[in-house]
Amino acid sequence: MRKITLLLIFCFSLNGNAQQTDIKKTITTFFDGFHAKDTVKIKSVCHDKMILQSIVEGVKSNRLAEEKTSEFYKSFAQFPPDLKFEEKIFGYTIQIDGAMAHAWTPYEFYINGKLSHSGVNAFTLFKENDTWKIIYIIDTRRK
Repeated sequence: MRKITLLLIFCFSLNGNAQQTDIKKTITTFFDGFHAKDTVKIKSVCHDKMILQSIVEGVKSNRLAEEKTSEFYKSFAQFPPDLKFEEKIFGYTIQIDGAMAHAWTPYEFYINGKLSHSGVNAFTLFKENDTWKIIYIIDTRRK
């Protein structure tokens, strides 16, 4: 009986690790598309009803900003070709409950090699047809 219990725990652990790997892959694909300014790649891992918000932290006050997903995608076409930006992710804390997952990713954001701001991303994902899709992104931004 003890061997069966240990085997079940091991199997659940493997499944959890595989799901975490899939979630990281989804977020990595998002950022690969983001850095390449490739909206087709970004859309491949985002749900049609994705919500985007930012908490902008200022010296005097904080504000909540919301961006329409369609405007987010359109913005890539407006970036100058020589503009380079990179979001460096410093780790993942992932929680999973059935078809929902949450990933917490501290980051620094660079424009043309210069630090612009830092904070944390919070991704909420939905498992649809065995594929993890990003349904919500909120981030903090501080100088």
